Amino acid sequence: MAKRKMSTFERLRSGKMNRKERKEWQQRLCAEDAGLEVVHPDAAGIDVGNASHFVAVPPDRDEPPVREFGSWTADLRRMAEWLKRCGIRTVAMQSTGVYWVALQEILEHEGFEVYLVNARGTKNLPGRKSDVQECQWLMKLHTYGLLRNSFHPPEQIRAVRTIWRQRDRLVKEAGREVQQMQKALTTMNVQLANAISDVSGLTGQAIIRAILQGERDPQQLAKLRDWRIAASEAEIAHSLEGNWREDVLFELQQVVDAYDFHQKQIAACDVQLQRYLSALPMRSGAAAVEPSPADVPSEKPKKRRQHKLQKNQPVFDLAAELQRTIVIGIDKDASPAIRRLAYARFHSNAPYQAECS
Repeated sequence: MAKRKMSTFERLRSGKMNRKERKEWQQRLCAEDAGLEVVHPDAAGIDVGNASHFVAVPPDRDEPPVREFGSWTADLRRMAEWLKRCGIRTVAMQSTGVYWVALQEILEHEGFEVYLVNARGTKNLPGRKSDVQECQWLMKLHTYGLLRNSFHPPEQIRAVRTIWRQRDRLVKEAGREVQQMQKALTTMNVQLANAISDVSGLTGQAIIRAILQGERDPQQLAKLRDWRIAASEAEIAHSLEGNWREDVLFELQQVVDAYDFHQKQIAACDVQLQRYLSALPMRSGAAAVEPSPADVPSEKPKKRRQHKLQKNQPVFDLAAELQRTIVIGIDKDASPAIRRLAYARFHSNAPYQAECS
């Protein structure tokens, strides 16, 4: 694969130029006429902020060519109207926090081409510090085509990403609560975590909830053991002899309640996530291909073993949805390792490959 050629501004920022070349380009970019080819004649630059945004247009479009607009929705609409009156077609702005999101949505809705650029690629040359100079600098770089637009997924994918990130936060919160359960038990010298591998499993949760309901007899608690647990009832009962402290039991109850709440939230995210994924268009080439006679095995295929869902995996068939919409080459009947790969691929917000018609 051919290596992408760096732009002039990227070479300037990355230090690929020698001192003489850097000095020459800095002088050209800071000059009124940089002597470069104008790529976007109808360009504007926006310095994005929390309370207000500074917008710069070419000097011949309005007086003054730089204006400040508030962050209210009405102010953003006034900004779009002013840019239209100035004959602006494309706008460049930095991806500052989440302050750019509402601004980009309004500008795109009004028909502007929005360049969302990485702040590392637009750092000012020495001496440019104010918000006014920042938006003018962005406008100049964009006018000469020295900025590269960042990848921004379609609205449908953004909705999926929002729910998925929320779900990821909830899973992490639930994981911390499991650790807190184990800590509370250990504080009371209840060594359940040394007898079973996971206190968030069926056996661990049944025992913890029975303890919170008032059961203290280790033998009765050990009878809640699931048959698949390797430890015997006697071993589990031996681990459940502890010091029952009222304050720690209260803490444990609070943690279990929070864990249950986050599990309900995760289930709600799964419902919403499945609804958004089912609304995505099928990617090109996703239809099943009939195998040729040479591909058909002569022997009767073995019955596939049914694998249960991994912990924290969505309740619906995520791999099948990825196969249908996003990830190319993932069979919905693939091995668990491939399915986990698809799960991780989607979790990493892989680029959207579906063709939206």
